Formats: sequence, structure tokens, C-alpha cells
Amino acid sequence: MNAMQWEKLLSAKRWGYEDRYNENQPDARSEFQIDYDRLIFSSPFRKLQNKTQVFPLPGSIFVHNRLTHSLEVASVGRSLGRIFYNKLKANEPDIDRRLPLMSEIGNIIASACLAHDLGNPAFGHSGEAAISYYFTDGDGKIYQDQVTPAQWADLTHFEGNANALRILTHPFTGRGNGSYALTYSTLAAIAKYPCASIIGGNKILLHQKKYGFFQSEQQGFQKIAEELQLTKVQDDPLIYKRHPLVYLVEAADDICYNVIDLEDAHRLNILSYQEVEELLLPLCNSANMPKYLAAIEDEDAKISYMRARSINSLITQCSELFYKEQDSIMNGNFNHSLIDVIDEPYRSVLKKIEQVSIQKIYNYPSVVQIEIAGYKVMNGLLEEFIPAYLKNDSKYHKKLVALMPKQFLTHQTDVYSKIQSVLDFVSGMTDIYAVELFRKIKGISFPSIS
Repeated sequence: MNAMQWEKLLSAKRWGYEDRYNENQPDARSEFQIDYDRLIFSSPFRKLQNKTQVFPLPGSIFVHNRLTHSLEVASVGRSLGRIFYNKLKANEPDIDRRLPLMSEIGNIIASACLAHDLGNPAFGHSGEAAISYYFTDGDGKIYQDQVTPAQWADLTHFEGNANALRILTHPFTGRGNGSYALTYSTLAAIAKYPCASIIGGNKILLHQKKYGFFQSEQQGFQKIAEELQLTKVQDDPLIYKRHPLVYLVEAADDICYNVIDLEDAHRLNILSYQEVEELLLPLCNSANMPKYLAAIEDEDAKISYMRARSINSLITQCSELFYKEQDSIMNGNFNHSLIDVIDEPYRSVLKKIEQVSIQKIYNYPSVVQIEIAGYKVMNGLLEEFIPAYLKNDSKYHKKLVALMPKQFLTHQTDVYSKIQSVLDFVSGMTDIYAVELFRKIKGISFPSIS
């Protein structure tokens, strides 16, 4: 396999507007900032405000939702990209002449970080599992014979990563071009697992751990991959190696949720100050930290300070590792998340954080309760809307279909496309809206007329 080349990997060509692309346009360097701005102002991004990150929205106590998480991941991602670029420039001062878009790596990563959770449904990862469950163990089992095996793999292993690519590229009804017209490089940097669902789930190969595109978007992703000359592994099922910037997008996400979940857990009295300090202090990389902490009285402020220092240490570690391993990454041979192979003691500390998070945070009663509720709500919505949209042969069905916004209705007549239309509608709901709609259509509560 030939190594990937930055000359091809960095492209300002826009999805859906390829005919307008001018490789030598003088303002190309601003195109990736436009990606960032378009995402910030987009409806799917705003909806992340009411989608669960880990904890259900607790009222007066602030914890992270998917929107605040994505903004923080974007900030960390931009730093990772900028540090890598600075290292390259220090070793090759005229790199901007040879690779004029290399200075934009930070903006590409930041944009991809903003978009990395766009495809996640309500109720966190349990929402993904609930959608899959409807087809594997619920009423949706009856549709298996009406779709291809590859399409069935999409439905029974619903994946937020693939859904993000669909949201950003699919021509939804009544929306003109239908996409957000992001650059090819930003779209590729989102694809953590650039393979089809039927071949995903390989725990040994990182780029096949899950999957990155539905069958409906496979040709589109292939178009992006060929333009950027990503390394192709095989055609059927389709598999590519990752775009190198995916590693930094992934690292930014890993850094944020490992550290910030501890901060939220302390705010909610799930973890004591002493427990959090024991986990974060080794990441701060400063012998003077006890002295600095002694000068701060408020425990939340102490944890915020340790959080900032910890994130800074992990950014340094991941950026240095990415620079050191760039040949292996460009060759498609680097089979690790950066966070999993950083230096000690950081690696062991993060493993300990992961263990504590599983034991005390992710299995905390309110977290488990919302996961269970998510199953009930998502399954309840699907068991109403999917038969209604596929059959649409009764007054009741027509009333349900009338509740679906026109952008989610399709002109396609096959079962797979129609099911996807319902999934577009349901997966795009916020936690609050999903619960409200579920209660109303199940007759648990009645809408007020205002």
C-alpha cells in the first residue's frame, strides 16, 4: 500500500459544490473556518444542547451536554492540530509554500470535532442501542427479508458515526442542495471507522471497530476517499484506512470525556474531592500542584484547575505521539488510539479513570435509569412510526405520518429508504422532545392547545 500524502489529504473542495472548486483560489485557507461556522449555526448542532452526554440534565446543577462537550472537544482538537503544524514548520520552515493548507489543520480538526456527535440520537449511546434493539429483538425483526444483508447490518447496528456523515451529506427533501456543503477534508476527518457496517465490529483492527457510513452513503464516502486518496483496503465490503486527522479528532474526544466526566461527577456528589484529586493530580505533570491547590479554597475551583492542567498534559502527549508516529499513520499501519499508547504514568492513570468511571459514574442510578427510559421511549416511537410510514394505509397511520416534518419524507419506495427516513426523524430528536412525543402518542399525556 502506498503512503497517503498531505498534498491530497488536505482539500477545500466542498461536498455538493465540486463544480465551483478552484484548487488555487486565494481564499482557500478560509474554507475550513467556514466549515466551523456552518456547523455552529446548524440546527443539528443546536439540538445537542438537549442531548445527554452522560448525566440526565439535572436542573440547577450544571453538567455537560453534547453541545458543551463538542465545543470543548473542538477547542482541544484545534490545539492538537496547531501544535502538530508548529512542529512541522519548525523542521521545514518553508512548508507553507509546499503545502499551503497545512496551516489550516487546526481548523479542520476543530470542525470535525464539532460534528463528531451530530449523529448520536437522544439518550446517549443507549439511544443507539435502543434503535438496534428494535430490529434485533423488537417488532422490527419482520423487515429483515425486505432489505439486503448489508442494509440489515446498518439497521441492527445503528451507529452515530455513520449517522453524522448522513446528516451532513444526505439530500433531505426540500432543502435545496440538501447538505451542509462541508469540505472533503472535514468530512473525512469525522470518519473514525471508514468501513461498511457488514464488516464493522472487528475489535482487533481500529478502523473496523465500528463502521463509518450506511449503505445509502457508501458511494458518497467512496467519492470523498478517492479524491483525498485514502488508502483502500478492499472493495467489497468497502474498507479504507483512516484519514490521519481522525486520530487527532479521536484524541480530543478521548481527552475531554476522560477528564471532564470526573468534574461533572464531583458536582453531582457522585465522587468526592479526594477521589477526583487522586485521579487528576498525576496527570497535571507539576511537582508544585499541591502548593497551587493549597492557595485555592473552593473545591470546584481546585478541580477546574486540575482539569485544565490535565488536559494540557494530555494534549502535549498526544500531539507529540502523533508527530512521532506520522510515518506509520500515513502508511495506514498505526492501529491504536493515541490516548491508548501515550507515555507512562499517563496511560495507567487514564486506565484507572476508565475503571472508576465504569464502576461509579456510568452505572450511577440516574445514568442507568435514563438508559432504560431511552430504550422504552425510542422503541415506542419506532414501533409507531415505522409501520405507519411503511404502510400508511389507515387513518391512524396517516395521522402519525403527518407528524413527521417534510424534510424526513422520502420519494424512494424501498423499505430500507423508508425506514431510514423514520430513523432520521427519531434519531434527530432531543431527549426532551422524544419523551414528550412518546407520552403524547401513547396517550400518557395530552398536548395543550395554545
